[in-house]
Amino acid sequence: MASRGTMETSKLKQNLEEQLDRLMQQLQDLEECRDELDASEYEETKKETLEQLSEFNDSLKKIISGNMTLVDELGGMQLAIQAAISQAFKTPEVIRMFAKKQPGQLRTRLAEMDRDLIVGKLGRDLYTQQKVEILTALRKLGEKLTPSDETFLSTNAGTALSQFEKVSTDLGSGDKVFALASFEVEKSKQ
Repeated sequence: MASRGTMETSKLKQNLEEQLDRLMQQLQDLEECRDELDASEYEETKKETLEQLSEFNDSLKKIISGNMTLVDELGGMQLAIQAAISQAFKTPEVIRMFAKKQPGQLRTRLAEMDRDLIVGKLGRDLYTQQKVEILTALRKLGEKLTPSDETFLSTNAGTALSQFEKVSTDLGSGDKVFALASFEVEKSKQ
């Protein structure tokens, strides 16, 4: 959706033109085959085609009047999520495990980080950042956090993670967030 509507609008226009052509061809074919159909079959088919044309016209009116948007709302949501994900999660590994809904691997990574902090292999700042990311991902995956993890998260979560929580909650469906997280992971691989 990087085009922010240009490609989508072009595709919509093409689809509308094809639908109109199909309906007009259907009417023409119906008139050409009129002699081959009995009267009730002809009338019923013509009535259905005219109803489809009427519905098509109603849809066009909605699009033209601005009561129907193609990309605005969805594009806005996607931009908000992408910004929230990119600001909230700095560690591609965490994004990947979150997108793939792998709470077990996130917990394993957290245990490894605890060990690395103790032996001095991991700095305190990086540890804090990654632990906050993992705990946020676990919470979004519906995992129960310990009271000490909740305290750690509330103490150390920055505005970026709070923004991510808000945006992903506003969307309602966690699947949308996971899909966008997956998209971000794939994009970062390229």
